[in-house]
Order: sequence, then C-alpha cells, then structure tokens
Amino acid sequence: MELRTHLGIDSDLCGEVVELEAGYAKVVLRTTEVMAADDRGLVHGGFTFGAADYAAMAAINHPNVVLVAAEVRFLAPVVVGDRVEFEARTIAGEGAKAQVEVVGKVYKKEVFQGRFKTFIPNTHILDRS
Repeated sequence: MELRTHLGIDSDLCGEVVELEAGYAKVVLRTTEVMAADDRGLVHGGFTFGAADYAAMAAINHPNVVLVAAEVRFLAPVVVGDRVEFEARTIAGEGAKAQVEVVGKVYKKEVFQGRFKTFIPNTHILDRS
C-alpha cells in the first residue's frame, strides 16, 4: 500500500512509515541528539507525540485527514539513541470520523499509549474559508 498523507513529513523528526495496511501503520522513530531536552539525553515528549500522531494519520491514509483530539499517556522516558516503534490501528469509525489507537514501544517496553480522533474534510483543511 502506498502512503497518501503527510507526504512532507521530515522522517528524521517524526519517524518513518515502515509498514502500511488498511487501518494499520507502523512508524519507527530513531531518536537523536537534536531531540534531547537536557544534557542527560531525555527526548522531549513532543517528538514522541509527533511520531505517534504521524502513525495515526498514516493508519487512516487519506490526503485530507487531520487530528481533532488526542488522549495520550507517556508511560516511560525515551532517551537519545532509542528506536521507538509506534503501531497504529483504527479501532472505530463512522463516515469521515475515526478513532485510532497508538502504542509506542522501545524494544518490548511500552513507552506511549494514545487514542487519536481524526476527521477527513472534503477538501484540504487550509482550503476552508
């Protein structure tokens, strides 16, 4: 399956889609020094969230999909050098609305859980007046 959404994403900052099926995506984020929030190598949660959001958008895989809400939990710290795998699965949907569950793991340890509510407008969100 070919990725059809968020094609301008910088994979160095938001991860890379490594698996893609209808209603499912896996994104791998390789954490680097530029993501560090401090001198001990703690990765800022914004990078973790960004990769999880990207996985959710890829699972929907529509060019116009946008995030409308998220409920997330950061379960353990991510540090520079970690390889974080995010698996996103569509768990509910009706029409243009869907809910995606995302789990992030370093090795087999869960570091992130989230539910992302998405919406697919008829046109690109920036085309709306």
